[in-house]
Amino acid sequence: MYKLFLKIATRYLLKNKLYSFINIFGLAVGTACFILIMLYVNHEESYDTFDGSENIYRAYMDYLEGDKWVAGDANSYIVTGETLKENFPEIFDYARLRYFNGIVLLKDNEIYEHNKGSLADPSFLELFDLKLRQGNAQNALTEPYSMVLTESLAKKLFGNEEPMGKSLKLHNGNSPSFTITGILKENNRQTHIKNDFLVSFSTFRAWDAFERDWEYTWNQNVYYTFLSIDPKTNARQLQQKIKDFKIEALPFERHNIEPLEDIHLYSNKPYEAEANGSILRVRFLFAIGLIIIVLSWLNYINLSTAKSIERAKETGIRKVAGAQKPQIIIQSLLESLLLNFIAIAIAIGIVIVFLPSYNAFIGKELSFGIPNFAQILPLFGLILLGAAMSGIYPAFVLSGYTPTKTLKGKVHSSSLGLNIRKALIIGQFFATIVLIVGTIMISKQIGFLKNQPTGTDLQQVVALHWQVLNSSSDSTIVQGIKTFKDKLQNLPFIEQTATANTFPGGRYEDLGSSAGITFPDGRRDDKRITYNYAVSPKYFELMGFEFAAGKPFRENSQGLGNDIVMNEKFIRFMGISDSKEAIGKTVRFWNQDWTIVGVLKDYHHFGLKTGIEPMILRYGSSSSNILAKLNQKAVIADGLGEAMVQIEDTWKEIFPQSTFKYTFLDENFEAQYKDDKAFGTAFQIFTILSILIASMGLFGLTSYTVIRRKKEIGVRKVNGATITQILSLLNKDFVKWVGLAFIIAVPVSWYAMNQWLEGFAYKTNLDWWVFALAGITALTIALLTVSWQSFRAAIVNPVESLRDE
Repeated sequence: MYKLFLKIATRYLLKNKLYSFINIFGLAVGTACFILIMLYVNHEESYDTFDGSENIYRAYMDYLEGDKWVAGDANSYIVTGETLKENFPEIFDYARLRYFNGIVLLKDNEIYEHNKGSLADPSFLELFDLKLRQGNAQNALTEPYSMVLTESLAKKLFGNEEPMGKSLKLHNGNSPSFTITGILKENNRQTHIKNDFLVSFSTFRAWDAFERDWEYTWNQNVYYTFLSIDPKTNARQLQQKIKDFKIEALPFERHNIEPLEDIHLYSNKPYEAEANGSILRVRFLFAIGLIIIVLSWLNYINLSTAKSIERAKETGIRKVAGAQKPQIIIQSLLESLLLNFIAIAIAIGIVIVFLPSYNAFIGKELSFGIPNFAQILPLFGLILLGAAMSGIYPAFVLSGYTPTKTLKGKVHSSSLGLNIRKALIIGQFFATIVLIVGTIMISKQIGFLKNQPTGTDLQQVVALHWQVLNSSSDSTIVQGIKTFKDKLQNLPFIEQTATANTFPGGRYEDLGSSAGITFPDGRRDDKRITYNYAVSPKYFELMGFEFAAGKPFRENSQGLGNDIVMNEKFIRFMGISDSKEAIGKTVRFWNQDWTIVGVLKDYHHFGLKTGIEPMILRYGSSSSNILAKLNQKAVIADGLGEAMVQIEDTWKEIFPQSTFKYTFLDENFEAQYKDDKAFGTAFQIFTILSILIASMGLFGLTSYTVIRRKKEIGVRKVNGATITQILSLLNKDFVKWVGLAFIIAVPVSWYAMNQWLEGFAYKTNLDWWVFALAGITALTIALLTVSWQSFRAAIVNPVESLRDE
């Protein structure tokens, strides 16, 4: 019997090619989009999940601003872990990490760059469930100058050689040799803590590269601290106890904790280990994926119920021939499942074909196959459940027709059925309008950020950074850099040079910070964290800063001094309303008096997603970056690539054994919005696909309406109705439905977009015309989709419509 049902279903789908194509295309595209989006969602939600990860928390600092505690840096102090463990028995263990900055690996004097490494406690391996391919996890990170490599790094450095017991150097000043004591097993785990190698934390006290930090306890928070807590512990209660725990050395700070599994999507603090994801982006994309696949199911329901009237006589004949209602239902469900399985097979093919391009677009390495079967299985379970549910309603509609009415051609839809179809189509319009509002607002916000003045000129400025490996003293490096700068000025495409620790759009790690500053009037502020960095006097002119008062630093032969330049935000922070009043006054921090010689107009150092922070630029001969302003005409004449080759050759001439990298400041600044731009583009693409699928649903409902009202249209035409009047008759219901959907969609989309915009310190307005445009667009799409079917019905000869078969 089932074989016969399957044969009938196959024949029906082949006979009704347009019906089959629309359904299969809509379901395939909807399912493929849903799978691609869910692969991304699962990837983002899988960060830092492993055996025991639910019991790992990160300690971070809250700062007291006024009378309110606010989340501060992602880092904590070197003694945070041991202090919290001693005072809270719920904490089983802790592990600290401290990232190395500007590190290269040296193997037999061969340079290996672009590797990330950290100082790590031995407990880090156990807390993060990291296994060793070689070595003993209990003592691999116990002794000073011992290190553990990942399998991939070990392969890169040693090839097929045995790495255990071999030595490497970490060049950070004069480096001792480090012994390889372990090789980490590779895993496909997603984590916000990425390391190519780990160095024993005991090295901190042994290596003189850290000598200046040995005395720090509660006055240098540059460590990530992770806590392992008792699984039976109430985490919220422990968090509150840790917040209430007072440390005498930190009167305006307190400790806080957050789950390790939440960091990637929920934490966005200064000094994060990497740029984290966004739970809002994940939720928005998940909503789009759900909308797309639900729209494709609704389309199937609409088209199936529309076709059910055409098949009413077929059903009546089957019943007269002895078919029972369950058999009609099974027949209809088999057709639904067959159609859905074909669509799913095509969807899988689409995913496989487009996944590499999708990965390149979103900057991830998503996979679809057996290795991530556990993640994919629930996904297909949901898809198959939805496919089955979408087939149930049409099956019961079709099986519910009585033979006497169907054979006489007197089949009419119930008011319940009509209301359900109206609700479905209103839902489609609602989803369409919400997605169109989202597309417009995301494009509007990204355009707003792109066109906002940054307060500085980043165009044609390149930051040159390096690691010198063969100089015996700092004075040799300083003299070499001076020579390099002099030679740069002789190149025809270099307009100006300066040095700086960092630059707008740079990393938090390159900034200095202070939690205690004495203002000119003698008041001391220990609450607010303020940032500073060292620059040379020519930095201001090169970067195109505008001064609200005062002037840049005075040049001196030592390249040092106690002159500082503040931004306007810092002046207001100190309670001074007029920038000119601040010139010549003194502030004190880092146990030194500093003289204010200039006040900069506020500029966006951290980008436009965060507010402007109080900032100090101090006099310093930094060797972190040489900034070079390029002459655009000269660069165009010679070519940018050739210009950068000449700069690198000049550098290598002075420092032959060294690294050399460069960053264009405008590109680096724009990179902060890379994820938002990709999100905006993805939103647009998926919105267009949603509209396409929704349009197919409208086509299905129009088909049903035209079939149901065929004789009515014929009668009206016989009585003199024009084509325009017929079109108006058939389209007016859709206009009402768009209007109702618009009323529902406006508050929902307004709330959703407001939530998304909260992630930006500087945001565009949510104007009324955005909603009006979305409504008009949805109405236009609906009318264009419907009018084609309506026009065909309007021009049919009334004789054909009124003929009683």
